[in-house]
Amino acid sequence: MNDSVNWPTQDSLQAWRHDFHRHPETAFQEHRTSARVAELLQGWGLEVHTGLAGTGIVAVLRGRRGDGPSIGLRADMDALHVHELNTCAHKSQHEGRMHACGHDGHTTMLLGAAQALASQPDFAGTVHFIFQPAEENEGGARAMIEDGLFQRFPMQAVYSLHNWPGLPVGTAAVHSEAVMAAFDIFDLTLTGQGCHAAMPHLGKDALLAACQLVTQLPALIAREQEVHKPAVLSITSFHAGDTYNVMPEVIQLRGTVRCFDMAQRARIEQRFRDAIAATCTLHGLQADLNYRVSYPATINHPVHAEVCAEVLAGVLGAEQVRRDLKPSMASEDFSFMAQACPGVYIWMGNGEDSASLHNPKYDFNDRVLPLGVQYFVQLVRALLRDGRLPATA
Repeated sequence: MNDSVNWPTQDSLQAWRHDFHRHPETAFQEHRTSARVAELLQGWGLEVHTGLAGTGIVAVLRGRRGDGPSIGLRADMDALHVHELNTCAHKSQHEGRMHACGHDGHTTMLLGAAQALASQPDFAGTVHFIFQPAEENEGGARAMIEDGLFQRFPMQAVYSLHNWPGLPVGTAAVHSEAVMAAFDIFDLTLTGQGCHAAMPHLGKDALLAACQLVTQLPALIAREQEVHKPAVLSITSFHAGDTYNVMPEVIQLRGTVRCFDMAQRARIEQRFRDAIAATCTLHGLQADLNYRVSYPATINHPVHAEVCAEVLAGVLGAEQVRRDLKPSMASEDFSFMAQACPGVYIWMGNGEDSASLHNPKYDFNDRVLPLGVQYFVQLVRALLRDGRLPATA
């Protein structure tokens, strides 16, 4: 490390992270978190812009070596509606909310990188530090883009990371292309005709039809999709009836569809609609389907991914950078940013013994904090040292 750089100490990083963890805030409610982030950034002399998509922040740092490309580094800030079961001193102080996905750690690492780079901006170009609200389900990245993120802060590439339970601390994974799946959700209401359970012939059995759909819809993946193109269709909620002797009139289903190929995504949605229509015709039911296309797939830019892998090899050691991991069927709204300009989203190991993401006993591993800081700092230096980004043609 360069001695002239004001690297944040482990104690500082841990203190910031624990503070964020104690005070989790969910989508578009990250007011305290946003205020604290802005306070720290302003203290280091960065140009700080607040209020994008409500609670989002962009801090601008210009290199002292003159003009050059502009890049973005992004971290998410929001927590989840999860009741924390950890007993650590920094556990959530807000009942029913917790940082169960590590966004407290992501925010901390980007803050650390901002502090280090602000103390020694020895590069040519501009870095935009993007602190994003509402990654979990609510599309905060899309909201920031709609609020003028890339118009107000033009950039030629954007980068992010996510901690990854199961990967050892000190390792990282870089995918050349697909990293995370597209994410769609649906609400389906089936309406039949209720009747006495002893006389089902007098009704129209929406419950039976719903059960058939629950077992038949996954076949749209298992029997109609190409096996080398992963996809998942899951029914995750089923609400029907409230007593023993009444056949319910209304059934409600919810679920999700995930895949990587956008043409495949459209085919699955159409066949999904076809299957529901056919079932309703067979049973004489009415269907009300609210199918929502949510997040696109997160696809890395191959050339920029190679740069990220080289930087990680310098930080962690070449043998600690995994290039052959399968992409995840989970989703990530960084995908919206990566659609707007070349982007790379990497995984950084949170420990083999870490609880899984979205688990009430999950906690970000503090040993990862300085590694993320070093990665972001060295990535900026690698990309902007010559005042030009890698050729992407």
